[in-house]
Amino acid sequence: MTDANIRIPVEARNRLAELAAAEGMSLRAYLALHAERMLTPAERAERATRARAVLRAWSGYDPSTAEEAQLDAELDRRIAEAMR
Repeated sequence: MTDANIRIPVEARNRLAELAAAEGMSLRAYLALHAERMLTPAERAERATRARAVLRAWSGYDPSTAEEAQLDAELDRRIAEAMR
């Protein structure tokens, strides 16, 4: 595997190196691991579509777009409350 150079602010590099060290990893390995694990927006959308299909098949639950928005707002409210 060939390496690539990425230019980022030194503060960001130092923080990433600190995070990697805390996990017992080199910065190179840490970044490679996260690049493998993170999903693109399209991949997240595909997983959400599959999850919704499984939920619908398993329980019959199939919220409307308005219900989803209401549930998302409630989740955001609860997360904000918990963060206070």
